Amino acid sequence: MLFSAVRKLRGGYSMFRSMLRCSGIFFMWCLVGVIATVSAFAQTTVIRAGHVIDPATGQASGAQTIIVKDGKIVSVGVGLKLPAGARVVDLSSDWVMPGLMDAHTHLTLDIAPADAPNDLSALYLREGTGLRALRGMWHAQQELEAGFTTVRDLGNSANHADTDIRVAIERGWFPGPTVVNSGKIISPFGGQSHGIPAEQARPWLWEYSDADGPDEVRKAVRENIFYGAKVIKLVVDNAAYVYSEEEIRAAVTEAHRAGLPVAVHVFGGPGADNAIAAGVDSIEHGFELSDAQLEAMKKKGIFLVGTDTPRAQLDAIGTAGGIFPEPETNARNILDRLKRAQRIGVKMAFGTDAASVLPGVTRGRMAFDYLEVWTAAGVPAPKILQCMTTNAAELLRVQKDRGEIVAGKYADIIATADNPLENIQALQKIIFVMKEGKVIPLPKVDQP
Repeated sequence: MLFSAVRKLRGGYSMFRSMLRCSGIFFMWCLVGVIATVSAFAQTTVIRAGHVIDPATGQASGAQTIIVKDGKIVSVGVGLKLPAGARVVDLSSDWVMPGLMDAHTHLTLDIAPADAPNDLSALYLREGTGLRALRGMWHAQQELEAGFTTVRDLGNSANHADTDIRVAIERGWFPGPTVVNSGKIISPFGGQSHGIPAEQARPWLWEYSDADGPDEVRKAVRENIFYGAKVIKLVVDNAAYVYSEEEIRAAVTEAHRAGLPVAVHVFGGPGADNAIAAGVDSIEHGFELSDAQLEAMKKKGIFLVGTDTPRAQLDAIGTAGGIFPEPETNARNILDRLKRAQRIGVKMAFGTDAASVLPGVTRGRMAFDYLEVWTAAGVPAPKILQCMTTNAAELLRVQKDRGEIVAGKYADIIATADNPLENIQALQKIIFVMKEGKVIPLPKVDQP
């Protein structure tokens, strides 16, 4: 017995020493990570820019120097004294501008062509929140590498996976864009599902909140805020019944009281009338908005995020189980509505709503296909760039920190070889991306 006891003591001591070694290794790795993080923020970078674009005015200044330190822009100008030991990035032949913004993403969602005819509820049986979060981080990194330094993620994010993605990026665990997330989508009974048998559980509650009547809507808004939402999203008209002005106003009042904007999924008709009257911050999609509704939005300063999807992506996603019109009809409506919105002068922000799976095309690269629709609608290149930067920053309420290259703002910066103010397709060839002062390595892929 004594020999056995001694052997156990020796084994326990060996285990204890191993634990100490592992703890020491873990501590050293943590220390290395901290030092690397501190070094990254302490690094001063000088960008020699051939042209610096101000999207708000549609003008560009030549031969500018941008000094970046601790993640923010310190100064911009000509003949600046360069800090000793600064890293120099030579973009002296290129066009430098603020990072792009996508005001309508679904980072955790992929809808393959085989899934498109089915209700979204079918996806919930195959993928848990963990897998959805990992996909979302993957897509977030693709967005950043494509030059989108800020995104607004509007639901279909499983059980608040969007909050986890945002927090992980903010903590510096993974590179990614600034994420403004909505949490669960608030809707009348049924979410965006259709034809679910009564004896089945309500699978849509995985990423929707049923809320009928002003009191339930207020509660749903508060729940989303509690779980980390930075914007509130409502679906107004996905069924025969639509949200009333009173119900939408309850969401607007509650969200605005907490300092959050409200985005509303609506195509047109009475639902759009109710949303506009209730004073929402943005209309998402709005494929069937009338001229009168667009005029009312302009008068109230309500943004249109038209998600002006190119035909190839409409064909890939189909109706998404009855959420969208048939692709042919939808493509026609999108182009017509965008032309009218441009003519009337509604405030617009660029948003994709991209969720389809296209072989060999990343989520970030997919966004640039939308530029063809904007160009076909007659929107000038400077206006498109403004919608992708200045306007989007205002809508996302990040304009105090992002959206232009001026001293004091975060160094979210991209560059192209050609001038996007003359040809917006220049954004197809982004050659440099910086996120909060850190240069982002770009994938080596063939670009158009």
